[in-house]
Amino acid sequence: MAFPLPLSVLDLAPIVQGGTPAEAFAQTTALARLADARGYTRYWLAEHHAMPGIASAATAVLIGHVAGATERIRVGSGGIMLPNHAPLVIAEQFGTLASLYPDRIDLGLGRAPGTDQATMRALRRANTAADDDFVPLLEELRGYFRPGPDMPGWRVRAVPGEGMAVPIWLLGSSGYSAQLAGHLGLPFAFAGHFSPANIDAALQLYRQSFRRGVLDKPYAILALQVIVAPTDEEAQLLSTTQQLQVLNLARGNPAGQIPPPVEHIDFGPGEAAAVNRMLGAAIIGNPETVRAGLLEAAERTGAQEIMAVTSVFDPDLRLRSYDMLADLWAGEGG
Repeated sequence: MAFPLPLSVLDLAPIVQGGTPAEAFAQTTALARLADARGYTRYWLAEHHAMPGIASAATAVLIGHVAGATERIRVGSGGIMLPNHAPLVIAEQFGTLASLYPDRIDLGLGRAPGTDQATMRALRRANTAADDDFVPLLEELRGYFRPGPDMPGWRVRAVPGEGMAVPIWLLGSSGYSAQLAGHLGLPFAFAGHFSPANIDAALQLYRQSFRRGVLDKPYAILALQVIVAPTDEEAQLLSTTQQLQVLNLARGNPAGQIPPPVEHIDFGPGEAAAVNRMLGAAIIGNPETVRAGLLEAAERTGAQEIMAVTSVFDPDLRLRSYDMLADLWAGEGG
């Protein structure tokens, strides 16, 4: 039986220990081509800055590269951190991308800086945006995509961008963006891969808040950590890479390059619970285990689409995981 929902990919262009950004970009290209060939719906890239283990800082540039290396899959941002950028610049960038790759570009937007405070200040040299500025920034950005130069009060035009129907998504890990997306009738993507406790409440709030706008009815993506391997034991071993990353953050260590998996992790008091608070919704195992987990998550949350984040050390095993997941989607696995 084929999987009943569309499946998509979220990629941070991870840099593994001993690796380089150039290698990370080559691995992203290989994964995007596999996703394109195997029928995934979207390939989104996240925005993070000053993190040695993440290469997707210039997100719009990387989106253009991935779109150029693929043929049909939608490519977009998961997401662009709106307060880090002037809305006009985003409109021009995504207007350019949509002109180059018509009907293939998504613009996902988030509120968080995607970095530390010092880097945030460096990014926002001419922009003092705070969290409560998000709605005005969003409305300014949406205005640049509207058709025609004669809108009252507007003297600045986004060229390219003006009049282009670039789909805007709101991203979130709590209720704020869920409610805002609902009020505006926009599609919504929830970051269940690092905020598992809020999944059900946020998606319910999105549906309850929804008013007809850009969409006639709600459409929600649920992002989840997913690792598929031939056995549960191998998948659990591969998942220790992500556990180590979260554990380092819990211990106050700077985020480094992506570590290799380990046979055993020595958790201190409360550390296993801290890791589970971030990774508790992960679906990890053999094809049968993952199929059951995905079907349960889809039925429980009412999400219209699943976006898989696969954080493993070996790029070949990351490709294998997405390939096996595609088999599940097509009804060939399990």
